[in-house]
Amino acid sequence: MAEVQEYKQVRRYETFSYLPPFSAEQVRAQIQYIIAQGWNPAVEHIEPNRPFTYYWYMWKLPMFGERNVDAVLAELEACRREYPNHLIRLIGYDNYTQSQGLSFVVYRGS
Repeated sequence: MAEVQEYKQVRRYETFSYLPPFSAEQVRAQIQYIIAQGWNPAVEHIEPNRPFTYYWYMWKLPMFGERNVDAVLAELEACRREYPNHLIRLIGYDNYTQSQGLSFVVYRGS
């Protein structure tokens, strides 16, 4: 009989969490995609023990009309410096459908 392996549960927060963590270039590419779609980027964060609550804390207001990738990256880094142990996600809000077009966790905390 085959030996049973231990099941290790890994928390999955969104679709991209099934992939290996994004590199800096891949995060930049996702931000460029958000901007190319005309979506408004926003940054949210939450404590690591509460990732499945519906409401995450918003880091400032959404960046309405932002077209500079470096400005979005700077806000992500500022949030990370302020809350180094929090989960931090990036959202692309779609004005037309009034919904999130894209959302993924950028930093999983330390």
